[in-house]
Parts: sequence; structure tokens; C-alpha cells
Amino acid sequence: MELPVSSLAKNVEFLKRLRKMNTLNGFGVQARDFTGTRSPLVETAEFGSNPGSLRMFSFVPPNHEPAPALVVVLHGCGQTAAAYDFGAGWSTLAKHYGFALLMPEQQASNNPNGCFNWFNPEDTTRGSGEACSIRQMIAKMARDHKVDPRRVFVTGLSAGGAMTTVMLATYPEVFAGGAVIAGLPYGVASNVREALNGMLQSPSHSGSELGDLVRKASNHNGPWPKISVWHGSADRTVNPANADEIVKQWLDLHDLPSVAMSETNVDGYPRQVWWNAEGETVVECYTITDMAHGTPLGTAANDERYGSQGAFLIEAGISSSYHIADFFGLTEAIRQRNEDATPATKAEARESATIIPPSAPSPAPNLATLWAPTRNDNRAEPPKQRRRTVDVGSVITRALTAAGLMK
Repeated sequence: MELPVSSLAKNVEFLKRLRKMNTLNGFGVQARDFTGTRSPLVETAEFGSNPGSLRMFSFVPPNHEPAPALVVVLHGCGQTAAAYDFGAGWSTLAKHYGFALLMPEQQASNNPNGCFNWFNPEDTTRGSGEACSIRQMIAKMARDHKVDPRRVFVTGLSAGGAMTTVMLATYPEVFAGGAVIAGLPYGVASNVREALNGMLQSPSHSGSELGDLVRKASNHNGPWPKISVWHGSADRTVNPANADEIVKQWLDLHDLPSVAMSETNVDGYPRQVWWNAEGETVVECYTITDMAHGTPLGTAANDERYGSQGAFLIEAGISSSYHIADFFGLTEAIRQRNEDATPATKAEARESATIIPPSAPSPAPNLATLWAPTRNDNRAEPPKQRRRTVDVGSVITRALTAAGLMK
């Protein structure tokens, strides 16, 4: 069977773009080597059936609350859990504010470039693949550390950001909120070609179309997690228009208008905000002007610095990790404690192991569903890939596999 000349031309152009993408941030570039820096993350080998074959790393500070909050952090392509933690400063934040940290890690056997497979239906369906493995890790943390089920959050960069939207969509009852850095909305790609198109061009969809993709991912009817969206305006790896698409998706779920209710500057960068009927901010969006692909770093509001510059970890004068933790409500207890302290005791408060739990937690989700995830969840198995019979197609498939963009 021969392919039309136009189809061959498109495939050649596609492979040219793929080759170029492989040299850009987020594909096949290893994170900075932090030799000599000991990671506080601890690996857990057994946490469930692990259908996605991921590795589980975590950190629970000794000063944690009796029922600590949990933040799930998903690294980007070419990174490890430890390297991204060192760069973004999440374990330092966890130690400072007393919450637990979970950092899943991709394996080369799943994706040679270390990317979470956010576009693969097998890994983005509730009860299946990588999404299920992350869910099982959360259940393990909940059992072992008595995590507060009302305060479970997820965040990630790039492919980890796209996987963050996967987790929020497939397990919305588990999460109180999420934060996406340089990621993509849920459901816009189901294969590598669509993923690349979404990254480069970010085709526009209506809010209702995007919202329906999330609503179909589970039987959940709300309330929906809140979300914080971050993107550099000079990102050439993941089109910044994806931030608008993520915002549209979650505004539709929260039944909120497209026009921001408030627009302010934070550390020199524009922030748009939407709140619900109770006055709680449920959607926010930061545009980091002139920043390329990566996680923005800077001095936090408490005059502390979290993280260190490296691959895809960019000094921008704003600490995204701190502001995300603040959006999750994890900094409130220490802030109140410091405001009440004298100058002499403020320094002591930063070193203190005493954490005051929030006074008004939101309603807890069903503990049975949080602690006991199932692989099946009564949902249809994802469709199997059809065998390619065209020689050109098999060549493209082998090229994608070699590039780490297809299993």
C-alpha cells in the first residue's frame, strides 16, 4: 500500500519537528547532576500492584502535624524526583511548614526520556497505568502517615504538569487542589502526534468541550479541586496558550465566567483570579513574562529561598513553589505564628517544630475511596493499539519509540 505524497510530506515534517523537540527543554535532556547533595527523599518499594511501573519517593519531616497535608509533586522530562525536589525546593518547604511530600518517578523502561506518559490512554484512565500507580502511592502515604484526606494536593512541571491535570481529572475526589507549571489540559491528546500538536500549537477548544473531557474521566459530580496555572510567556517547548486552555477547562467545571474577577501583579508578574460563591479562590493563573520552559524560582514572601537553579529551573524573581504552597493553604499557620511573634522570636518560629493545624478544613472525601483504590473501577479498558500495516507508519513508530515519546 502506498501513501499519498501529501501524507508522506506530513510525516517527514512531523519527524523533523520531533527531532527538533528532542533537543529542546523537556525532551531527552538530563537534569543537572547534584552530586554531593544528599536527597531527603526515601524510596518505598511496595505500595500496591503498580500497573504503571513507577517508583515511589517521599519525605515526611519530623515536625509534621498529627494529620499532615500531602503534596504530590511530578517532575518533568529528563528529571528525577530528587533532582526536581532539589531544584524546586519542595522538601525544604515541607520541613518548614510540616506537610508530607510524595514524589513519583518515571522509569526508563516506560519512557526513555523520563517523561510521564500524559498522552497515553492506558496511563491516563482512572484505575489504569501510571494514574493508578500514583493513586496507590497516595493511599500508601495515607495509611502510613495518617494524612488528612481533606488536604491532598498535586503539582508538576511540563509532562509532570500535564500528568497533574490527569490526576485532577481522573481522581477529583482525592484532591483539594492542584497546580500546573508549563503543562497541558486533560484529554487533548491520546497519542504522540496529538501530544506534539498540542505542545506546539495548542488548538483552541470551547470551555464546555474541555470541561466535558474531565467530567467523562470519572463519575464525580463535584465539588471540583481548585487549580493554579503557571506558564512562561516565552516558552517554546509547550505553547503558552495551553495555560488559557487549562483555565478554560476548570472555569467550566466551576461554572465561572471567562473574564477574571481580579487582576493583580505578584512580584512583578500578572496574576488573574476567580473565586466561588463562598469567596474562595478556586482558579488562578500566573503569566511569567519573558520566561522560557521551566519552573520559576525566586525569594518567597517570607524572605526565604526554596530550590536552586538548574535545568528547567529558572531564576525569575518569584518562587512558584512557595506561592503554590500558599495557594494550597499550607503556609497559613506559620504566617499567623510569625505575625504574632516579636522580631526576636520570628527567627525561632522559622526553626520551630510546632505547627498549628488550619481552623476550618473543608469537608472530607470518602475515606474508603481514598485508602482503597481499585485498578478496575468498573470502567472500560482503554482501546488496544491497532497493528500498523503500512511500512512508512512502522518506520515512524520506531522513530517515536527511539525518541522516548512512545512506549
